[in-house]
Amino acid sequence: MTGLERKTGTSVLKTNTPLTKMSEALKARLGSGERIRPHGPDGLTARLMMLTVAFTLLVAGMILVPSASSFQERWLRDRLQAAELASVGVEALPYSAVQDSTAEQLLTIGGVQSVVVGEQGVRRLLLQAPNLPRTPDLIDLRNRSTGSKLIDPWRTLFGHPDRSLRVQATPRYRSGELIEILAPAQPLKLELRTFILNNLMVSVVIALVAGGLLWLGLSFLVLQPLRRVTRSIERFAADPEGIVDTPSDRHDEIGRVERELARMQEEVQQSLRARARLVALGEAVAKINHDLRNMLTSAQIASERLSSSSDPLVAKALPRLERALGRAAGLARNVLEYGKSEEPAPERRRLLLARAVAAAAEDAGLSDEGVRLVANLPSRFVVTADPDQLHRIFVNLMRNARQAIETVQDDRHGQITISAREDDGFAVIHIRDNGPGIPERLAGRLFEPFVSGSKSDGTGLGLTISQELAANHGGQVRLVETGPEGAAFELRLPQIGARTYSDTTELTAAAEAAELTEGERL
Repeated sequence: MTGLERKTGTSVLKTNTPLTKMSEALKARLGSGERIRPHGPDGLTARLMMLTVAFTLLVAGMILVPSASSFQERWLRDRLQAAELASVGVEALPYSAVQDSTAEQLLTIGGVQSVVVGEQGVRRLLLQAPNLPRTPDLIDLRNRSTGSKLIDPWRTLFGHPDRSLRVQATPRYRSGELIEILAPAQPLKLELRTFILNNLMVSVVIALVAGGLLWLGLSFLVLQPLRRVTRSIERFAADPEGIVDTPSDRHDEIGRVERELARMQEEVQQSLRARARLVALGEAVAKINHDLRNMLTSAQIASERLSSSSDPLVAKALPRLERALGRAAGLARNVLEYGKSEEPAPERRRLLLARAVAAAAEDAGLSDEGVRLVANLPSRFVVTADPDQLHRIFVNLMRNARQAIETVQDDRHGQITISAREDDGFAVIHIRDNGPGIPERLAGRLFEPFVSGSKSDGTGLGLTISQELAANHGGQVRLVETGPEGAAFELRLPQIGARTYSDTTELTAAAEAAELTEGERL
């Protein structure tokens, strides 16, 4: 086997794939779609311009409706004022003394066809109205609803050419309760049309000017920064290994987008570098594993020959040697056959936690002369887990703790304390050491590949593997405490059928039911 395959997202990267090929694959994924092009008539710039003009015209239209209503009311009140002045001139002489030509001249000056004055409940016709082809529409300025005020100008604008208006209001310059005029609607219609057209022309000019100014502002504040962000994304898609653009020092949303984009690009580059290291590591492991498997086979043959030895020391150490060789051979076989980073599904068994901890402590290098193990475990505590995977979790955690303690340059005696309890269907196991603790800069990234909290020559994969193995069981490994007094990790495993046994007889029966021989009970 020349290389391992690692599944990364939707693609599969060969271990002998160089980083440049990985970059090309990322480029193909990111650059396969049509790139964003902010220029052109259908771009964001043109759409902003069109929206600005449309919204400005909409606002102008909303202002135009009440403006037309106010214009018509002013026009009618001007005619009422002229009619009042005409009525004063008529009343200055007896009615019979007013010639028809004089009355017609007064009506022409006032722009009305008839004037009626009401006083003390009596209505007096001061200027005679002509015969009209249509019944005039009544507009009472003393009591009108808002809806009528807004609708009347449009009835005038689109009404019949022979339409007349009968307008009533309270006199302002003379005594009386009512003054009523009769006026043709056509002059009002012409002036109202001119007013509306002028306002529409002014609104269009304002909309274009406002749209242009707003577009310039948005172009400077938003569009140009967005183009820079777009170009940065396109350059990164073309060359993920290139230099990441330095974000601006803006404190608004655009600045946040630039900084987050730069951060994500750096994380992608770090991920590419980490995967490149995994590629190189996988290739090396694939080459070494083949030879290692042959060596382990030879060691197993030698251990079988030692089983016939009568030496008591050999007989005592032989089971541990056989277990270690069996795990190493199985791991090598899984790497060669499985060929990917995922672990196989756990084969759960009932295990005595104390025995599993003791076996892992031996393989992790703990001893009474060096870093020692203190097991504060409940009596006869049983968990359900895959024996090999649980062993690997404990060995990784204990070995990391021992290596961290050994980096401390003092004479204190290192100690790793393990305790356990049951919590809502989970076995909660605490592994605490009295080492120097985890640096704060690494505490949040401790479970990432190639991140090591000690100065040893480790690969930084132990905690990553332990977390994956715990997740396979439906549990988790997490850092719960760190500081100058040491670090504490918590392993949570679901208790599927496992419980604390009260006596040796019940424990022995459970162990036999789980088909654990004395040599298999970790």
